[in-house]
Amino acid sequence: MREYSVPATVSVGADESVSDAVFENAAQHAAEVLYRRKGADGAWSDITAAEFAEQVTRVAAGLIAAGTQAGDRIALLSRTRYEWTLFDYAILAAGGVTVPIYETSSPDQISWILSDSGAVGIVVETAEHTASVEKVRADVPELRHIWQIDPSAAAPDSPSAIEQLSGLGSDTADDVVHERRNAVRADDLATLIYTSGTTGRPKGCELTHRNLLSECRTIASTIPDLLSHGGSVLLFLPLAHVFGKAIQCGALTTRTVVGHSPDVKNLLPDLAEFKPTFLLAVPRVFEKVYNGARLRAHNDGKARIFDAAADTAIAYSEAIDSGGPGFVLKAKHALFDKLVYGKLRAAVGGNVTAAVSGSAPLGARLGHFFRGIGLPVLEGYGLTETTAGITLNTLDAQRVGSVGRPVPGCAVRIAEDGEVMLRGDIVFQGYWHNEDASKESLESDGWFHSGDIGELDDAGFLTITGRKKEIIVTAGGKNVAPAVLEDRLRAHPLVGQCIVVGDQKPFISALVTIDPEALPGWRERNGKPEGAGGSASDLIDDPELRGEIAAAVEEANQAVSRAEQIRKFRILPADFSEAGGELTPTMKVKRKVVVDTYSGEIEALYAGASAERG
Repeated sequence: MREYSVPATVSVGADESVSDAVFENAAQHAAEVLYRRKGADGAWSDITAAEFAEQVTRVAAGLIAAGTQAGDRIALLSRTRYEWTLFDYAILAAGGVTVPIYETSSPDQISWILSDSGAVGIVVETAEHTASVEKVRADVPELRHIWQIDPSAAAPDSPSAIEQLSGLGSDTADDVVHERRNAVRADDLATLIYTSGTTGRPKGCELTHRNLLSECRTIASTIPDLLSHGGSVLLFLPLAHVFGKAIQCGALTTRTVVGHSPDVKNLLPDLAEFKPTFLLAVPRVFEKVYNGARLRAHNDGKARIFDAAADTAIAYSEAIDSGGPGFVLKAKHALFDKLVYGKLRAAVGGNVTAAVSGSAPLGARLGHFFRGIGLPVLEGYGLTETTAGITLNTLDAQRVGSVGRPVPGCAVRIAEDGEVMLRGDIVFQGYWHNEDASKESLESDGWFHSGDIGELDDAGFLTITGRKKEIIVTAGGKNVAPAVLEDRLRAHPLVGQCIVVGDQKPFISALVTIDPEALPGWRERNGKPEGAGGSASDLIDDPELRGEIAAAVEEANQAVSRAEQIRKFRILPADFSEAGGELTPTMKVKRKVVVDTYSGEIEALYAGASAERG
């Protein structure tokens, strides 16, 4: 059993709470800009510490006037936007508990979270969200209030949720709000985040003010060159996810300027305007950046230049870890920096020092590529149950391909069966109203069973190799971790998503989707007319497309032993999506959903197979 721990460097007092930072900033740095908000006219406006504290106070006063009691759960259903952050802090300042809900959630999911949490109120973004809540209101008798951020199209002059609550609390003195928030203690519940889950009902993770404060202070001290006064971050990941929530809290603590980008379709223009100093994203975003750039180069007849530049960037990064690049490699790197790398850095605003990635493994090749172009991606690892990151690479200590070392105050242990176990002040208290699940996940001495399989080296760097429940055991008894193959396959620009299958089957196979953004260019280059609806449904048996995917499979197979290699694959007619139910909001594949949906295609892969080959 291998274990690695790092001593704590921060502490949290018994009477501290997350909303304290709002009012401390206002008292000490009133005129400093904390947020930049994009208006309907496309212009960005500044919001100072004093202005933010005033808005939080007024909305909190309205919540109190509406009857919110200390400890009451208030749900928050919205895209990532300034109002999400405002309401989150207002709920906490009123002594409440924030219950985030993804804005893409179905009425059934909304009903489950509202009823299980016992939420007494919910803040929604749009009239469509209000309608979804109204559909299930009979099933959530404790819900008393629905506040809508955006006025409906049918009543554009109706007051917004901010206006409603500010007006409702107009007779509630500021002292009432301060009395309520000062009564909150570090070990009180701050947020109830329901795991998005790939199977079963989501479980509510109980995160306290101590959990969140320990996380944001520890991360801020671990990456001070990113989360710091003078820095900036554009949030576009769902703030309903713990990853975005932790960065939101860490940014306020360090007075890092925050902007919000609600629609990923506008992400590149927003990055160009906002010019953040660091990025926060999930691996699929970085895969899309790389694949998109490669596709554009191929479509423009510059494939050889881009591919040579990519190979040079990877070689340059790898050389950093083995004595440094030589003269020839430095010269090639400098040339490609002018031709390619500088343009890629400019596409994300031009000021990014580094990016932080989590939620799933990035893969060593992409990690080396981005570090090689001057945009290092610092991978970290954590779960909702660990208040986001519990291990993290830094600019001073980065091991590409790993998820870094434990952050101060935390420990990682590899159990006898390879499971990653975690401990520290950022580990949650348990699952809401689910004692059995809590006992199953948490040991009496505080160690948490992550459900992930990993390796820990002598320097404390953790590498995640798969999910315990996702390990495939073939009919021949071979254990296969699908993540390695899937990461390599998704690195191909034509591949949208993929899952590796083969549990109790004679060999390993894969289901592959084609990236809809890459498909038009491929059709044009190969003389294939546009299919119905722009999908790949007419190409699933096309010899040329199969040939390219076969090459991608062969490349992925180089990372594993022969017994673990993909022997057959099937191209699916459409890409996976959140709307289709195959992806979580952070773009993780819901493996069980895909396997159930495409059970026929999986069986066809094994038709006539009776013994494991190799």
